[in-house]
Amino acid sequence: MLTSFFQLYKQAYSGLSRNSWYLSIVMLINRSGTMVVPFMSIYCIQKLHFDIKQAGIIMALFGAGSVTGAFFGGKLSDKFGFYDLQVSALLSGGLLFLILGYQHTFIPLCIGTFILSVCNDSFRPANSAAIAHYSSHENKTRSYSLNRLAVNLGWAVGGAMGGFLAAINYHLLFWVDGCTNIAAALLLLKLMPRANVIKTIKKRDKTIIAASPYHDKIYLIFLLLAMLFAMCFFQFFIMQPVFYKIQWHFNERFIGFLLALNGILIVLIEMVLIHNIEGKRNGLIFISTGIFMLGVSFMLLNIVRPSAISAIFIVVLITFSEMVSMPFMNAFWISRTTDYNRGEYAALYTMSWSAAQVIGPFAGGQVIFYGGFRMLWWLLGAVSMLASLGYIILYRVNFHRKQKSVIPS
Repeated sequence: MLTSFFQLYKQAYSGLSRNSWYLSIVMLINRSGTMVVPFMSIYCIQKLHFDIKQAGIIMALFGAGSVTGAFFGGKLSDKFGFYDLQVSALLSGGLLFLILGYQHTFIPLCIGTFILSVCNDSFRPANSAAIAHYSSHENKTRSYSLNRLAVNLGWAVGGAMGGFLAAINYHLLFWVDGCTNIAAALLLLKLMPRANVIKTIKKRDKTIIAASPYHDKIYLIFLLLAMLFAMCFFQFFIMQPVFYKIQWHFNERFIGFLLALNGILIVLIEMVLIHNIEGKRNGLIFISTGIFMLGVSFMLLNIVRPSAISAIFIVVLITFSEMVSMPFMNAFWISRTTDYNRGEYAALYTMSWSAAQVIGPFAGGQVIFYGGFRMLWWLLGAVSMLASLGYIILYRVNFHRKQKSVIPS
């Protein structure tokens, strides 16, 4: 029995390229310091004495910078290659985290947050293009799952450590986040020397130029639905910790534990889960199922009694919704790309999430201010259900199109 258990894990992780592992190690180091964003709302309200609307604006500026950074990151990745962009984004982001920790008034913090996010999130399209470059068609979904595993293992470490450090001194969060960014850049330079990276950027012909994500209608609908999902999902990291602090009266350490639990479950389960369900149904069906689960989890916040057990159950449900949906989202967009337009596709995908990071916190802050947390959770549940239905419709439209394309005229 134990042998079969280990064999299952071995099969889930086998067949991935060495560079895919290297990219995941770099991501693990980077994300192990992720603690500013999940505690930023609490920091702004509790330590800087901003109101909840101002905290929402600060978090929205993280998203606005992310949209801008993703756009230019995709363009620059296709033009110059993914390697240099990853290194420069990590280094500049690290330095800016250190600077941001010394901004204590609203306007400087807004400006610093936006600039930091532009630099930091230009990394994401380049990293996505790198993963696609170093993976095969057969293991692309698992390659992205491995990267997500690194993100979430780092998130587990960062969330737990962030809760501990926040209880001591919030300023420590900025130092740790910045230093891990810089460490990740240095590790990337060490593990993957620039000379060994094969450039995929070649002279484009007219056919390649025409293959633009901006003309891919199915992809644009996919992105709109992804943005709706992300607007809801981000509340788990932005407004839900505030809810736990203000409404359910949890302390920072327990909130950090809940964030860490999300990452730990993904590390333990996701790769094996994806290995076992991939190919059994269309990816859009899995995406729809995951988003439906997210909607249920938000609604439960209005239904269950406040307790540690309730909070843990809801985190588990949110985590499974994430594991079932997100890897197949990555697999879907990457299946529509080539080596010549992957950066632009990755940029648009990142921008849809970044736009959600702008709209979600701002809208969430407004809903809480005027209608309270109870209204927010019902609204997020409804939007999640709408996005879930949208992916079912997209699956049927896409399926019928493929059937027509194989029917001889």
